[in-house]
Amino acid sequence: MTGEVVVAARDLCRYYTVGGGLFARGQILKAVDGASFTLRTGRTLAVVGESGCGKSTLARLVTMVERPSSGRLEICGTDPVGVDRETKRRLRRSVQIVFQDPYGSLNPRQKVATILAEPLVINTRKSARERREAVAAMMRRVGLRPELGRRYPHMFSGGQRQRIAVARALMLEPAVVVLDEPVSALDLSIQAQVLNLLEDLQAELGLAYLFISHDLSVVRYIADEIMVMYLGRPVEQGPREALFAEPLHPYTRALLAATPVADPRRRRRRDRSALGGETPSPIDPPSGCPFHPRCPLADARCRRERPEPLQRGDRQVACHAVEEGRGP
Repeated sequence: MTGEVVVAARDLCRYYTVGGGLFARGQILKAVDGASFTLRTGRTLAVVGESGCGKSTLARLVTMVERPSSGRLEICGTDPVGVDRETKRRLRRSVQIVFQDPYGSLNPRQKVATILAEPLVINTRKSARERREAVAAMMRRVGLRPELGRRYPHMFSGGQRQRIAVARALMLEPAVVVLDEPVSALDLSIQAQVLNLLEDLQAELGLAYLFISHDLSVVRYIADEIMVMYLGRPVEQGPREALFAEPLHPYTRALLAATPVADPRRRRRRDRSALGGETPSPIDPPSGCPFHPRCPLADARCRRERPEPLQRGDRQVACHAVEEGRGP
């Protein structure tokens, strides 16, 4: 059913202890620090931000590779923490992932048909004939001829390998697919083909996508909602159209200003909101709002007090300047 909630996160956190030893206490790295969102069938939530903002850590939490340090995460209505082995097994089948590198994520020593059948061997009781039929049907679904299953991954192009990775993720009929930079390693023309394939599969199967990316031009094409993260915390979240038309947070505006425009007839005017400086260390983030050292709207309150998410129409934004009505 389109619109059914399949992932719900509330104040999700993931902390790591870094360093330390016999006589020294380790430091706390807050990779994800209070993320809240819902993901529904047939919809795509894109998570964007600079490197180190917590996108990949969030993907590991949703795929249940790691447990949250605090907060609550529900997959298909069930909290995976503390459930029995069979329930955890069922939940893992409902969430699959497609990685950035289509070659590194495929076993080079196995033929494609074997790679695609492996999830069925491990997780189902299908016969060998049923597995062969399922593999052939899935290869056709992603635009590959079934006879190509006798080849090894290195015999395919990058775009074909990513189609194989998508097919493998769908073999167990998941409700949620986490797409971790799925097209960033592909040429532009191949990117469009894979994105079109993902959209067609979503419409056909009612899949929910968690789309991890740093490329806003790709996000603009595929996302329904966008969550912008900075140093582990969401700073703005809302529908794609509203966020691109009128970004509220200074960080969101800076990301959009840095997005290349692929139109030689348009000359991008210099935007004063363009980011300067380096991303602070997540081990020792700035006091108050972590974005304030790079923010053109920062004041004394920003340096002292961390902003909490506020509802502004159909969006949430964590910014004192937006709360106080101070424009760019």
